[in-house]
Amino acid sequence: MQPVDLGKFDNSHYHPGRSRLLQAAWFFAGLPLLRSACLPASGVRRSLLRLFGARIGRGVVLKPGVRVKYPWLLEVGENTWIGEDAWLDNLAWIRVGSNVCISQGAYFCTGNHDWTDPAFGLIVRPITVYDGAWIGAKAFLGPGVEVGECAVASAGSVVTGNLEAYTVYAGNPAQAIKTRKVRSGS
Repeated sequence: MQPVDLGKFDNSHYHPGRSRLLQAAWFFAGLPLLRSACLPASGVRRSLLRLFGARIGRGVVLKPGVRVKYPWLLEVGENTWIGEDAWLDNLAWIRVGSNVCISQGAYFCTGNHDWTDPAFGLIVRPITVYDGAWIGAKAFLGPGVEVGECAVASAGSVVTGNLEAYTVYAGNPAQAIKTRKVRSGS
């Protein structure tokens, strides 16, 4: 058996797509402002993310405590809600459609390590959430996940595979439990 040797870890192949200066500006100024409860409204947070390269649609609600690793690797459609303390850990693209609800404390993880590699090499994969989906509180979405249109990952779900459209998932690992039926508008 080959032992794990983290001393050989080499992340030099990974580049987040912006200069070190912009990364530093984001981490030391942009991110603390984004997370601050002192900002009065989502409009300021939307503008801040756009300033650092995110593509943010109209009407997006961003609650205090939201964390975004690299805004230039984020795309969010219109009228989407992102709850308190949601963490979009986007080493790769995270694309979120319109009318999506990302509840409190949800964690989107686009990076992982190759557990077959003795040096524990970095693997990154994008996450895509299609229109109308709901990611419940404290849900986890892993690298490469696609959440289908109007699918639901219920609170605390651990999602490591794709979720079918109009299906409700729960558990660890997330399993389909029923079909989502959205009532007609009032």
